[in-house]
Parts: sequence; C-alpha cells; structure tokens
Amino acid sequence: MRFRTIHESHGQRTIVAILETGDEVTESLLRLSREENITAAQITAIGAFERAGLRYFDWGSKAYEDIPVREQVEVASLLGDIGQDDSGGPALHIHAVLGRRDGTAVAGHLATGLVRPTLEVVLIESPEHLKRRHDPKTGLSLIQIET
Repeated sequence: MRFRTIHESHGQRTIVAILETGDEVTESLLRLSREENITAAQITAIGAFERAGLRYFDWGSKAYEDIPVREQVEVASLLGDIGQDDSGGPALHIHAVLGRRDGTAVAGHLATGLVRPTLEVVLIESPEHLKRRHDPKTGLSLIQIET
C-alpha cells in the first residue's frame, strides 16, 4: 500500500491510498489509521478484489452471517468510516457492493478483501472524533455523538 496526504486545512486531511495486488484492505486501512493517527474519517474506494468476505447482520439473532465471495469482483462501491473503539484505537465500519462477471452484485458489511489488481481509497479525516460504543439494544458498536 502506498499513500499520500493530498490536502490539509483546518484540522481536516484528505489522504489517498493505493492498495495493490495481495494487499488485504481491512489490515491495510487499520495500519494506515494507526500510522497516521486517524481517529475519525470517511472512506470511499473503487477497484477490484480477488476474493472477499462480506457479512449480513441478522436482526433476529443479533449476529453477523458470513457471505463468502470466492471470485474476482469489481468493487463498484466501498463506503464507510473510521471511528474509535473502546480502547481508543481505530475501528472500521465499511460496506461494499461487489460486481460479478455476469453483472449481478453482492453487498454487505466488509470483513475482508484481497485486492487484485488495485483499490483506490480516499480518506477524508474529520477534525472531530467519531466514538463508537457498544449499544446494548442492537448489540452493535455504533457512533455516539457527544452533546
């Protein structure tokens, strides 16, 4: 993974990261977040995966169900954010829409993605922290806005 800050103003940065064949997207973004001390950012990306792991949150069981993607797919849309976990470290929350060869798509919460040949990521850092906390009603780690 290569990355560079392309804009910085008033506590907000825009960082472009280019992931290459063999890079795992969640590991790469967590490493970038730690190296650059990113605690709050929006993520957008396009590119392609050799394979991926998506998840679907089942409301009834309050648990994620795995959706394995074992084929080359286009990353038609990847959106998400970086917040903070309970220990103050980076926490990713990313959703992806992946296009198959036949034009159908599969979508869900991104667990893993093995890049091939590239993934072009834009991170827009927020000057205000996005803190995630465990929500007992849903069982999820959700952004909590301090008022």
